[in-house]
Amino acid sequence: MERGAASIAKPIDTLCPSLQPLTMKNNKILYISQEITPYLAETPMASLGKQLPVSMQERGFEVRTFMPKYGCINERRNQLHEVIRLSGMNIIIDDTDHPLIIKVATLQPSRMQVYFIDSDDYFTTSSGASAPLETVSMAEENHERMIFFVRGVVETVKKLRWEPAVVQCMGWITALAPLFMKRMMVDDPSFAEAKVVYTLRSEGFEGTLDESFLSLLAPGFAPGDLAALGEGPVGVDDLHRIAMTYADAIVQGDENVSPELIEFAKSTGKPFMPYNADLQSFADSTNELYRGLLGVADED
Repeated sequence: MERGAASIAKPIDTLCPSLQPLTMKNNKILYISQEITPYLAETPMASLGKQLPVSMQERGFEVRTFMPKYGCINERRNQLHEVIRLSGMNIIIDDTDHPLIIKVATLQPSRMQVYFIDSDDYFTTSSGASAPLETVSMAEENHERMIFFVRGVVETVKKLRWEPAVVQCMGWITALAPLFMKRMMVDDPSFAEAKVVYTLRSEGFEGTLDESFLSLLAPGFAPGDLAALGEGPVGVDDLHRIAMTYADAIVQGDENVSPELIEFAKSTGKPFMPYNADLQSFADSTNELYRGLLGVADED
């Protein structure tokens, strides 16, 4: 098998028995990203967060992207504006209401819409372009921040009445999305038929999340739903494992992912796409992966 091609652990016809042409109903791709350039400094993660969705949009998919609204993002320079009709919801964590603020910008020249999950409780304001991300400077709140971020994305997509065919998650802060979509949102029209792809990346955080993380996360889930996280404390590899447990397919997002995580990914028996440093090849393989998950006939 060529490097970068999607390694399918199960035959495509067992994943998606009905092959049919790509339609407007099933060409919506939702990206949930930890970082996206040019809103943040260019890093391998931020570059992929921009380039992959743009590449998929150029292939004819309808794309929407979400990321956190870190305090270092210059709203005026990047032309962010609040979406009043989407803002105003509250996310309850540990019996406390946290107002959800939704902002949007249009990425040029692709004209791709990027939505930002904001909150005065979890993201600072006007911290300056050189300031560290809140996931670093306020790491002690990451356990609540990632719950807020993922729930904020889920609630916003529901309010948009947008039904993605594929959801691709990139970055550890997105790791709870497969769990929420496959357990808590399994009967919701916005996500009932969505295929979730998790992108394994090597970036992480030091130490473990606050010891209250599992108790904060538990409401709404059955006792066994969180088993992949263990009994705590929860580290970044635990987050990757629960994401892979509930994802429909797994992508290796960079060459430095640990062998142990790659072995776990392959052991799930789910479609696995190895890393390819060439963006064009990576995007081509991602396109093939999507089409396989959606049961779409090969392009001529």
